[in-house]
Parts: sequence; C-alpha cells; structure tokens
Amino acid sequence: MPRPTEALPKHPSSAALWRQGWYRFAAHQASPNFGPRPPQASIDLVVLHAISLPPGQYGGLEVLQFFNNQLDWQAHPYFDQIKGMQVSAHFFIRRNGELWQLVSCDDRAWHAGASCYRGRSNCNDDSIGIELEGLDGEPFAAAQYETLGSLCAALMQHYPVAHVAGHEHIAPGRKADPGAGFDWLQLQKNLGLDDRYLPSAVRLDAPSPVASSAALKR
Repeated sequence: MPRPTEALPKHPSSAALWRQGWYRFAAHQASPNFGPRPPQASIDLVVLHAISLPPGQYGGLEVLQFFNNQLDWQAHPYFDQIKGMQVSAHFFIRRNGELWQLVSCDDRAWHAGASCYRGRSNCNDDSIGIELEGLDGEPFAAAQYETLGSLCAALMQHYPVAHVAGHEHIAPGRKADPGAGFDWLQLQKNLGLDDRYLPSAVRLDAPSPVASSAALKR
C-alpha cells in the first residue's frame, strides 16, 4: 500500500491539489464500489461518518479491506453482520491522521444509503463521504481533526460545498455516527464556518462534547 504524504503546503492552488477528483495529499486505494453521479449533480454536501472494524479496534487493515470487498468474513464474529455488503467512502482518516482516498470525488461513492438532507434525497448523488476511524459517540483524535480540516478546506476550494453534516443528520433514526463524541465546534472554528454550513442541531455556541466530557470527570 502507498504511504500517505505527511507534509501539506500552506496555500496550494486548487488545480495543484486535484486530478480527476483525486486528492494529491492522500494515499490512494481505489475501491470498486462506486458509480457515476447523476447529470448536473452539484457536489455541495460533505458527510462525516465513523467506522472501525471490529468496532472499537483501530490501526488494522480491516476498514480498507471492507471498502475493497476483501475483508475476511471469518476473521471476527462481528463481520457476520456486514457480510456481503458492498460500500465505500471517498476518504478514510485514521486515528493518527493518515488520509486515504478510495473513490474519486467526481464519482458517486456508496456511503450514505437511504438519506435526505437540505430537501434532497439520495445524498450519495451529490455528496462527498469522509469516514473517521472511530466509534459512534466516542471522542476522535486531534490528528484526525487536523487532517479533516485540511481536507475540508481543499474540498471547499475545489467543489461548491455548502453543507457539512454527519451520517446521523442525513439518516436520523437509522444512523448515529459520528455521534456525540465528534467536536463540531472545533471543526467549525478550524474552517471558519458560520452556522449555515452545519446541521441545525449544531451551533457555534454549543458546548464542545470533548470539553463537556472533561468537565464531568473533574
């Protein structure tokens, strides 16, 4: 597997960062689980997810294998629950901040499922899916926020992104990721976004889940 690039330039041009929907500063491992976007689709939504395989275990190859239909279904009892599923995301960010890309952003990855947001259904059609290595409701690592911020900034420079939401916001009741452990306030401040970019449940003055958790432990 290729090694992700560690150093990011401060002010790269959009053209220098992208080639046919592939991000220069990600390790690439193309997934077969994608398709064309509908004609005239506006890529204006970023959807954040959480994933770990097996749940709560980090650092292995299982997530990348899953997105490439190469997971050994016999390797863990949990895998029976996802056996045969063919899914993908555009990006995967590990706990240490490593960034992997599996599908060109110009193509339609299979990450959202049955979904509806900003008055539109089938969010796969016009969204970019980013998977964070983690567990629903649990905190994410500082290195992940750093990589996510750089990636989202590059996406917003190249695509007409106007919304950032979690899987829980586009498929409420069916999905719960990234969950209460994700610090929306930190992402919002890192990117300098106003509230119109974020789900209505997320506000700039809302308490940080990480800060709230720390306060409870005192």
